[in-house]
Amino acid sequence: MARSSHILIVEDDREIRTMVTRFLQKHGFRVSAADCARAMDKILSAARIDLMILDIMLPGEDGLSICRRIRADSAMPVIMLTASGEPTARVVGLEMGADDYIAKPFDPYELLARIKAVLRRASAMPATLEAAAPAIMRFAGWQLNTIARELINPESSRITLTSAEFDLLTAFCRHAQRTLTRDQLLDLTQGRAGAPLDRSIDILVSRIRRKIEHDPRDPELIKTVRSGGYIFTPEVVSE
Repeated sequence: MARSSHILIVEDDREIRTMVTRFLQKHGFRVSAADCARAMDKILSAARIDLMILDIMLPGEDGLSICRRIRADSAMPVIMLTASGEPTARVVGLEMGADDYIAKPFDPYELLARIKAVLRRASAMPATLEAAAPAIMRFAGWQLNTIARELINPESSRITLTSAEFDLLTAFCRHAQRTLTRDQLLDLTQGRAGAPLDRSIDILVSRIRRKIEHDPRDPELIKTVRSGGYIFTPEVVSE
């Protein structure tokens, strides 16, 4: 999988851009690089990209705006690069739809590990879940197809999910009507790739609620359990 994956790095710092490009090429990836949104758009229009590494601080259109724009119509995995002293930016990046983030300065091998983890989650193989999920899972009029990795709403329209959102919703469906802690959800979806205080589960739940709940502010399908975690309330029928 990794040796054929095409990575796009969008970073205006030439030294970081060159270092990451050479490092990833050394580890078997195809790599394209851009220093701004305009150059990024040209690459995206000409090539199929499997994952984007996106710096938040860019000249012109910044990384958060780019991530929001990409998420409007694409589930392409995105890993954000953030300054080490910008925890708020990391949270906002996840809320905009990023699959993961890594703070500068970073160890290239940590970046490599995160790239591989995100690509595994984005692939059709359920590598990070306990076992292969049923092909079709239905709940409250919705249909989750784990082979095609798509979500169909009660009106038969396809709803775009990022790889992280899909894996979390799959975990909820497989463990419906059970309280799951944040640590358990991290284990089920990320293999403990998240940091102990990582807010990624809360952010992913918020994003999924916006897509499947009638009123995300008063959720009925994914309820918060005080001092516990979350519970997926509907009955799930597997096929």
